[in-house]
Amino acid sequence: MRKIIHNTFESGNGIFRMIPNFISIKFGMPGRRLKIHPNDYYAFGLKAGTIMERWLCSVNGTRVKNPDNPSQGISYVLAEDGEKFTLKEAIVELGEELIGEELQKKYGTFPVFSKFFDYETPLYFHFHPKTEIAARVGCEAKPECYYFPPQLNNYKGKRASTYFGFNLGVTKEDVRRCIENFSDCDTKITNLSRAYDIEAGAGWYVPAGVLHAPGSLLTYEPQWGTDLNCVLENVVSGEIFDEKYLYDICPPEEENKVDYIMNAIDWDKNYDENFKEHYFRPPVELPKTQAGLTEKWICYGNDYITAKEVTVMPDAKVVLKDTAAYGCILIQGFGTFGSFDAESVNMMRVGEQTADEYFVCKRRAEKGVEIHNRSKTEPMVILQHFGPDNIVYPDKKR
Repeated sequence: MRKIIHNTFESGNGIFRMIPNFISIKFGMPGRRLKIHPNDYYAFGLKAGTIMERWLCSVNGTRVKNPDNPSQGISYVLAEDGEKFTLKEAIVELGEELIGEELQKKYGTFPVFSKFFDYETPLYFHFHPKTEIAARVGCEAKPECYYFPPQLNNYKGKRASTYFGFNLGVTKEDVRRCIENFSDCDTKITNLSRAYDIEAGAGWYVPAGVLHAPGSLLTYEPQWGTDLNCVLENVVSGEIFDEKYLYDICPPEEENKVDYIMNAIDWDKNYDENFKEHYFRPPVELPKTQAGLTEKWICYGNDYITAKEVTVMPDAKVVLKDTAAYGCILIQGFGTFGSFDAESVNMMRVGEQTADEYFVCKRRAEKGVEIHNRSKTEPMVILQHFGPDNIVYPDKKR
């Protein structure tokens, strides 16, 4: 395997071609915008649920393990002759040669990943706890970013708005009552919150500890590499959620779970009266460096993750340079990405290969990846996600 990893790394000149990584979910309704074949939404069996997410360049699997698919959530690299190995194995073998010295020394891994989540109905009102809480159940905090790609949002789903935080008149006792009555009645907890319309071509940053109920646009979500959450909404679009979703952040020995959850919420951020000003993220275009190339920061203004939208105009050749390793996915157009023939997906079958997802090592990112858009008429659009070694505050927001 070591030889296969090194040969694949060298033959790709520091770029890995990734294998699509789909996740089945047992709740919600699929938005059917992941571009998979209509017959494949139950490709892992009815017991596993419906495919509603695609994880991109993920080192960690899902927290809730699937006994029929124990590696669910872990991304694989496509090697020559159809062989494969995990991105995690490649990082263990190549270390800083792949992810760079800073990430290797501080984290020993690529600590972030991205995903598409695709729900026709909105998600539940929930939060991801800070590290001191998450660590008690073997996890980390999960700051996350949202971006809504126009290319994948021809349909807005059932509710194109997201609830964030609490209204200023809401008291902690109001929230406590909802938690205490979680198993007794529909608490309608989103009545305590405020909803913001979400639009294709823009995004948000959501810190750990902030309550949110994502709307029904297909979402590109660069995030920290964990998936622990605490669900405070018990009835969502008519679907009932068990209290196990509420208590998932509580360690087994914790007796007063309600107080524990109340103390895990970041009240200051949830009561922020300027929430949109602080956490809304419109695209920020970078200065032009080459003809035919447009770069926009789409996730930024935090200390954990960034993401960029790259557009290469028809028939243009550019060299894309960055300062850190990254994962990326092509969502429009076709052409070449380094030495690879690359193309966005029109429709894929689960289990088959695509040519739209890649991982680029730090050294190759710094040297530059040559991209050629071979279309005469259509732009080539790529989304990149980076870790905490490539943090930017282009608009000085914190």
